Amino acid sequence: MALQNGELSKELLDSQAHIWNHLFSFINSMSLKCAVQLQIPDIINQHGSPMLLSDVGGNEKGGEGYSLATASRLLLKNEPLSVRPFLLAMLDPMLVDPWQDMSKWFQTDEANPFQTTHGKIFWDLAGEEVKLNHFFNEGIASDARLVTSVILKHYDNVFEGLDSIVDVGGGTGTVAQAIAKAFPNIRCISFDLPHVVDGLVGSKNLSFVGGDMFEVIPKVNALLLKVVLILLLFLF
Repeated sequence: MALQNGELSKELLDSQAHIWNHLFSFINSMSLKCAVQLQIPDIINQHGSPMLLSDVGGNEKGGEGYSLATASRLLLKNEPLSVRPFLLAMLDPMLVDPWQDMSKWFQTDEANPFQTTHGKIFWDLAGEEVKLNHFFNEGIASDARLVTSVILKHYDNVFEGLDSIVDVGGGTGTVAQAIAKAFPNIRCISFDLPHVVDGLVGSKNLSFVGGDMFEVIPKVNALLLKVVLILLLFLF
């Protein structure tokens, strides 16, 4: 039955608003990316006090000042737990463009939308494109630093009784290094593709192992799977 613009008018408007909410949600991500690229959080932080609009080139005098909330501080360049690299990596055109090809991918036999857009799966292309490999690993590392700091501070009991652990898809070893440092008696392995771990040097209880998680994973007491489970759906 066709929709009628009568007594259902409120429902129709609510339905339209619901669709618009999904339709324009990308603006949030792109506006955030824009603010980071313009270094707005850093400018406000360096000002040293709440910043007026007039301080950033506006004509208005006086009024309310702007300072950084906790979430905004996570976007600072020099913040140790900054997620800025992760944001810029996930919103890079190379990772965003495949979402434009979702419908095309459903009509092919290709592994994922990334392959539909770029002709190769992510991991193969990352092995060839230094820039892609670098910004992706930097992004994953920044996300890992924040999560790991919280886990080791408040949930370190989860590591009790373990003598070995492997971080599957561990990238450049941010998580494994932190665990190895906090627990010298646990043998830690950062496991990722050969081109990711190539040249990385471990320590007494930390090692880097290259390989394919779909073929074999080093034998240990526990496996650590973090972002890799989400990326499986889109990049593998």
